[in-house]
Amino acid sequence: MRRADRLFQIIQILRRSTRPVTGAALAAELEVSTRTVYRDVADLMAQRVPITGEAGLGYLLAADYDMPPLMLTPTELEAIVLGAQWVAGRGDPLLSPAARDVLAKVTAAVPAQLRPFIADPSTAVEPPLDAIKEAVTTASLRDAIRRRLKLRLLYRAENGTRTERTVWPVVLGYSDTKRVLIAWCEQRQAFRHFRTDRMDAAELLEEPIGEARGPLLRRWEAWRSAELAERERGR
Repeated sequence: MRRADRLFQIIQILRRSTRPVTGAALAAELEVSTRTVYRDVADLMAQRVPITGEAGLGYLLAADYDMPPLMLTPTELEAIVLGAQWVAGRGDPLLSPAARDVLAKVTAAVPAQLRPFIADPSTAVEPPLDAIKEAVTTASLRDAIRRRLKLRLLYRAENGTRTERTVWPVVLGYSDTKRVLIAWCEQRQAFRHFRTDRMDAAELLEEPIGEARGPLLRRWEAWRSAELAERERGR
């Protein structure tokens, strides 16, 4: 790693942490010696980067410190390209073109010497599978999540049985082969996964979800952890 990239990465590591980061932790992530880290941090401080702390105790970056936009490393650029390629290939009518637009904007904004990492990246996603056939648009599902409104679903189970459910949409999940709405089902009084290709209709109700988003997300995360633990025990 070039020294300039390393200095930038130190700032990034400190920026994402709310607690002091020791020189040893920085050295382990950067794969350099602690002596190198101490020297690099001292140089950053000399350049008036607002880092507080000292060797042995850890370092903090001032919360209000900001850097010029799109100061990206080649690896970060390739991560953006890989993610955008995946989204663009999933066939979502809004997100797919948005992903391509993001790449165009990033290409225009970064320095010329970094553009080859976008035009000719070292990573790529697999070609997308057949398009997912859906009667309900993903845009309407995301709208319900953002507006925190209930949905009335006409849903078709794997065996063909149709049911009507009133749900509290939480997260819209994407994979290579399907899209899934994770929601709290009022009928089952539990979280359920609803495949979008099995939705025959989805009506947005003018009824607010009966729980704040933070607690609802925490309940879903606890449920998901319990489900994963149960699967591990069943192996």
